[in-house]
This record gives sequence, C-alpha cells and structure tokens, in this order.
Amino acid sequence: MKLLSLFSVLLFSITLFFIPVKNDSVQVLGNRVLLNNSPYYIKGICYHPVPKGQTTRDFETIDQDLELMKEAGINTIRIYAPIDDIQILDKIDDAGLKLIVGFGYNQNGIFDMLSGTYLDYIKKYKNHNAILFWELGNEYNYHPEWFDGTIQNWYNALSTATDLIHELDPNHPVATAHGDIPDSQALKSNPNIDIWGLNVYRWDQPQSVFREWKAVSSKPVYLSEAGADSYMKIAKAGFAQGENQKAQAVANAKIIDAVFQYAHINSGLAMFSFTDGLWKAGNPNQQDVGGWAPNSSGVPYDGAPNEEFWGIVDIDRNKKQTFEVLKERFVNFLLSNKTN
Repeated sequence: MKLLSLFSVLLFSITLFFIPVKNDSVQVLGNRVLLNNSPYYIKGICYHPVPKGQTTRDFETIDQDLELMKEAGINTIRIYAPIDDIQILDKIDDAGLKLIVGFGYNQNGIFDMLSGTYLDYIKKYKNHNAILFWELGNEYNYHPEWFDGTIQNWYNALSTATDLIHELDPNHPVATAHGDIPDSQALKSNPNIDIWGLNVYRWDQPQSVFREWKAVSSKPVYLSEAGADSYMKIAKAGFAQGENQKAQAVANAKIIDAVFQYAHINSGLAMFSFTDGLWKAGNPNQQDVGGWAPNSSGVPYDGAPNEEFWGIVDIDRNKKQTFEVLKERFVNFLLSNKTN
C-alpha cells in the first residue's frame, strides 16, 4: 500500500510538471488584433483607481471593480502606468480580462521611457497572461513643450522604444495613444508601431475619425479614450446645468454605437473612465467641479471636461446611468456581425 501511495504521488507530480502554462497568443494581422488566432475586439475601460481622500492609485477595491467590469461586459482594462504586483495581475487574468499597459516618458525613473526602466517591467511580466499589448505615451503630441519644444523628439523616442520592445518581447504588439488622428509626421516617424490608439473627443460622433484613418493607414486602430462626463457646466442641447447623468448616458450610447458601426475598420475602444476621480480638480475628499470654459472642447454636451465626473461608477462604486448603457452594448456586441 505504501509503495502504491508513493507511486501515485510521483505520477501526480509528473502530470503537474507537464501541464502546459496558459499563455495566450497576441498578434496583429492586417487591421485586426488577434487573440489565439481569432479577432479580438476591445470592449475596454480606462482604469486609474484613486480612493476618496487620496491622490495616488490604490487597488484596494480590485475585487469589487473586476466584478462590476465583468457585469458590464468589459474585456479589456487600459492603465496609464504599469501594475507591479503579481497578485493584482493574477486577479485580472483570473477574471478573464486583458490589460493594455501604458508607459509614460518621464515618470521619475519608475518604469518610464526616459530611464529605460520600462524594459525592466516588460522583461519581468512579458509572459503574464493578462497582457494584451504595451502602449507608449498618452496624447503626447499635444505637448511639444515636454520635449524641448520639438514634437519630433517624442516621435524619435517612440520609434526607438518600439523597436527595443519588439526585440525584447516579440509576442505582444506595441501601441501608442495619440491625441486624435496622427498627421503624416507622426505616421512616417513611427512605421513599426503595431496598433494606434486615438484619444478622440468629437462630441458624440467619433465615426469621422475612422473614415480619416482608413485613408492614411491599414494598421489596427482603436479609441484609447472616448466618452463624456456627467456634469453640465451650462444648460445645453436639452440638458440641465449641474450634475447630469442622463447627458453622460445619452452621449456614451451614441459614441459606442458609432464605434461599433465601424467595427470593420476599428479594433474597439476604451471608455473613459471606470470611476470618478476626486483627486483631479480640487479637494480629494469631495467631488469638485472643474474643467475648462464651456464650449472650449469637443466634450459633449457643454464642451467642458469636468475632470471629476467621468466614471461609469461613482467613487463609492454606485452605478451611474451610463453603466447600464455600456453594459447593454458591450454584453450584446458580436464582432462576427460587424466585419463586413
């Protein structure tokens, strides 16, 4: 009996040793992102969870947040800075979600491009199953002042970093998040970018950007940011001034519908954002009204991006009206019906 038990333990150990490690395949083919050789459509959310009263990111609510994301049909999380915590990455993977991992240019040497430490992160986590692709920068084209007044300096750094990542990790594509449609300078300077993310705020009608994209590139494109906030700084378009969840819900419904209508051109979108950010425009213990002057931007419907009102849930994780709008569309969307 003891000999049989020893044999059983040995057989079980050998079986465990030969169980293949789960490692999804991610690649680009034509204008599509492929996951395990099938088209992958990003139904995403931008995620930077800063608790009430704090000013830095914290994942204390990750379990609750992942449940809400799954309920909403979200399959992809876009983050602005890497998550250096294997337990959090494992939770995201266990929930069946994928990560778009963003790297900043100058983040005081913390996994940033300027110091080169972003490569340390990629080396450490390139085999983690949660990773969908790497993303460099976030609409830096709007800020040449960050690059000695010459935006070409950013494009050069972007191109160099892209090539270095390809050498280090050939198994994940490289993207950048660009402010709206890239011009010829941006495209010519970065021929090796695999996927272009576009942060697009064109009222509630982003579809024109896809027609423009089709004319300049055949690479995959997705909206790395899109959406509306839930505060009306002025009364406009039939929506009352003040906190207005209906205005946000109506705008986001139209934005998502427009993106899905052009799913044969694009690879999805990441809605901005998961939760309201009380740290952005004033006292982090309360929700403050901020934003630019009305009618000064393409944000629906007042033209004023009130920074602390962008969540599909509020800071306490109560669902806003737009949560149900997003859920209805994300859960029911089928790419197979949209590729003609």
